Amino acid sequence: MREAAWPAIRHDLSLSYTQVGLLLSIPGLASLVLEPAIGVLGDLGRRRALIVAGGIGFAAALLLAAAAPGFGLLLAAFLLAFPSSGAFVSLSQATLMDLDPRSRERNMARWTLAGSFGVAAGPLLFAATHSWRWTFVGLGAVALALTLLVRRFAFEGRAERAGFRTALAALRRREVLRWLAVLELQDLGGDVLYGYLALYFVDVVGVSATTAALVVAAWTGADLIGNLVLLRVLRRVPGTTYIRATAVAVAVLFPLFQLVGGLWPKLVLIGVVGALHSGWYPVAKGRLYAELPGLSGTAMGISTVTGLLGSALPLAVGLLAARFGLHDAFWLVLLAPVALLLGVPREPKVGQTQRV
Repeated sequence: MREAAWPAIRHDLSLSYTQVGLLLSIPGLASLVLEPAIGVLGDLGRRRALIVAGGIGFAAALLLAAAAPGFGLLLAAFLLAFPSSGAFVSLSQATLMDLDPRSRERNMARWTLAGSFGVAAGPLLFAATHSWRWTFVGLGAVALALTLLVRRFAFEGRAERAGFRTALAALRRREVLRWLAVLELQDLGGDVLYGYLALYFVDVVGVSATTAALVVAAWTGADLIGNLVLLRVLRRVPGTTYIRATAVAVAVLFPLFQLVGGLWPKLVLIGVVGALHSGWYPVAKGRLYAELPGLSGTAMGISTVTGLLGSALPLAVGLLAARFGLHDAFWLVLLAPVALLLGVPREPKVGQTQRV
């Protein structure tokens, strides 16, 4: 919902591109201090308490955002939301990864698909209400309800090797670093692009804020379709093969999106890009969990360490947009498919052992 509402939020609070970039970047940078500790503690038998506390904090952050009169309080709300989401959402994801270690990629695809339904509903809610403040209030109430539901579940597990030394040792492993880097750079074609999409269609294409919200809704719908397709594809094709193939397609289609004129050609092309990119995150995150079996909380925690790069990417787009315009700044998105083609390994040839 926030991404769809950025034009309205910017207008109501008189925000600049640089301030939008700061709102997208600084909270992620601040989370670097807390989320690694949250992940490690989650492997030491404290998941339930951490998840419940995260849910309460996330709900409070949404309500605070709804009441924000300007940049400062909105930034404070997002600073609370990011680490709270790490405890509430990311530790729940780590728990799902522990349920069936042999199906991590497909379970990550299921997780992402479930999230896609919520992501698709956000822009539609904003388009229906035309009020980002009241939608934040409603979503805060949903977060509180989910927190009460989570309290009824049992979260087991205490990893024998868990601890901060284990986390530091993991950061020295080549394959762990590979998937951490892939996770951050692929986000240029995911959340970073998504975060500026409504502003792009308002400022570059020249549509209204309401139409831009529907464009974001179309992107999320395409992402939902992409996740549905991914579940079927992963039954037959290795995840890394899927990533490389879709990266080639996006490397061709995104420049076409930048160069064509008019609402409908751009809408169709960005929709296809949205569907193709949807498999990048679940496959890469599943591979990261596979590199640290039995340490899902630690894997979740160390993934925030490379968040320094990932959190700087939205700010980089904002700074470039402030200087050269959002259209020119959007060319930075092409780094995502290039990074995937360089960083994601090819699958072994037939006859060689493949890791699930």
